[in-house]
Amino acid sequence: MTGSLLEVIALNVRDAVAAEQGGADRLEVVADMAADGLTPSPETVAAIAAECPLPQMVMLRAEATFAAGPGALDRLARDAKALAQAGAAGFVFGFLDDAGAVDLAATEALIHAVSPLPWTFHRAVDHAADVQAAWRAVRLLPNLATVLTSGAPTGVGDGLPVLRARAEAGDGSIILAGGGLRPAHVPVLLDQGIRAFHVGSAVRASWSDPVEWRLVRQWRTLVERD
Repeated sequence: MTGSLLEVIALNVRDAVAAEQGGADRLEVVADMAADGLTPSPETVAAIAAECPLPQMVMLRAEATFAAGPGALDRLARDAKALAQAGAAGFVFGFLDDAGAVDLAATEALIHAVSPLPWTFHRAVDHAADVQAAWRAVRLLPNLATVLTSGAPTGVGDGLPVLRARAEAGDGSIILAGGGLRPAHVPVLLDQGIRAFHVGSAVRASWSDPVEWRLVRQWRTLVERD
């Protein structure tokens, strides 16, 4: 697509419809934001698909951790099949091992499970013991659409130098900037060649409140300012 990409977190149909009305390009569909986003039900994905044409990137995460044992992977692979049948356009996942490196075995197992659908490596990359090594590993994986990253575990505000370095290293086209993203960050990121943005709490009063389409529209205008 031309221009910038705006992805909005949706928990349900109401969020999805508001995101579309505000001008979002795609959704990240999750459950349980108290745990930073877990796998939603196929029923939720199907209900959104019936009411909203935006592509759904669906979270595959069984618990509030970046680790995934064999049992969890088997469950997530089964979930992926059901979610794809329900209407998922792609998936969001990514794992670290006990040493804080990208768990390539676990990540590649899910890539295989969701193939040929695209996927996003989520913010596990920001929590890696060696962030540069994590990026080198992730960027070579097949069918990768974007890397959801703030550049730092604490959010975009602290991660701007890392995001700039990644963009300068040639990764700008796969960066999906999100996690504490604020309006003031957007012009800086646009100047660095980053064109994909992810918002969640910024387009709603709280996680107990629905997405507000007017706030989505403000972000749509902001990310297209270039």
